[in-house]
Amino acid sequence: MTAHPSTTIFRDLRPLGGDPVDLVVVDGRVAAGPADGAEVVDCGGRVALPTLVDAHIHPDKTTWGEPWYSRRPARGIAELGEQDAEVFATLPTPVGARAERLMGHAVTRGTRAMRAHADIAPAYGLAGVEGVREAARNLAHALDVQVVAFPQHGVRRAPGTAELMEEALRTGAADLIGGIDPTEFDEDPTGQLDLVFGLADRYGVGVDIHLHEGGETGARTLYAIAERTRALGLGGKVTVGHAFAVPQAGDGFDALAAALGEAGVALTTVASDPYRVLPVERLRGHGVLVGLGSDGVRDAWSPFGDADMLHRAHQLAKVSRARTDEQLDAALDTAAHGGAAVVGLPAADFTPGAPADFVLVEGECTPQVVVDLPPRNLVVRAGRVVARDGVLV
Repeated sequence: MTAHPSTTIFRDLRPLGGDPVDLVVVDGRVAAGPADGAEVVDCGGRVALPTLVDAHIHPDKTTWGEPWYSRRPARGIAELGEQDAEVFATLPTPVGARAERLMGHAVTRGTRAMRAHADIAPAYGLAGVEGVREAARNLAHALDVQVVAFPQHGVRRAPGTAELMEEALRTGAADLIGGIDPTEFDEDPTGQLDLVFGLADRYGVGVDIHLHEGGETGARTLYAIAERTRALGLGGKVTVGHAFAVPQAGDGFDALAAALGEAGVALTTVASDPYRVLPVERLRGHGVLVGLGSDGVRDAWSPFGDADMLHRAHQLAKVSRARTDEQLDAALDTAAHGGAAVVGLPAADFTPGAPADFVLVEGECTPQVVVDLPPRNLVVRAGRVVARDGVLV
């Protein structure tokens, strides 16, 4: 038997704040031309934005929806990691349930996909990656999720982590392999990068490394990552998060950006402040893909965060000192299409054949939406309504 195509008409919406149209969706993709006998959804003249991609988030660490967690002072990554382990050991709610709660909330705010870093260390075993994987399965109708096995406590610093990283890949619990500050934190730059890239090559997976290292140290690490990416033919499968050395590169920026672009190394920023945010447009000029992420959300590191990628686009615009409409739209583009390119998804750009993934809001135009952050009235994934007025359906 031949299945009949599923057709929906989303009536009276304004893609990217333009003129009102009726958007025809067939089997989850935007179609050209009219359609008869289809289900009709009235959109009430609202602005339609592409749903967004959270290219760097830590859902396994979150206390979202839990009783308030009071944070203590911490000096550096090691002490913060110790407090992560305390949260893991003391919260009664398992990782999978906490992660699913946060990830579902992200969907209601218009997130279509995320790259989820899950801590892997002897303190957790595989509980982090397995919990996030469980949450991803439960939300598969609404959200694409890539899971990164992330050695938050280091590799050399936490004996047994290397074996767990390989186990996460061997069992399929993780889709990508991660790393963290191989020189300044793990104090084993060659050893950690050899391990991470060796596992990526052996298991045919991508790499996503946290790099808080700045200055010349961070630049050396980025060049080493680019070199290994080229040598193993991993262009388009390697990402570096934070990459604080890039905005600090000064006169060396163009050479560093060119090396990353030629190797096919993507970057992600969480737009933390004006001094460490990545210069997105300059990087794109060198062929470097740049995505945007939430980072931690109400975890041991910080009481802040909301997994709302429209809010994060607003923050990117603000710390980048956006002023013009074009600059505000560029921040939205990074949260939508930049993130999609980093994680390997097609752009949800309303053209025929594109995935019918969009979010409806009340607004005048996209720059105003980025500034005002209106409520998300309707979230659509593959032509299906998955959230309405902040609630999953």
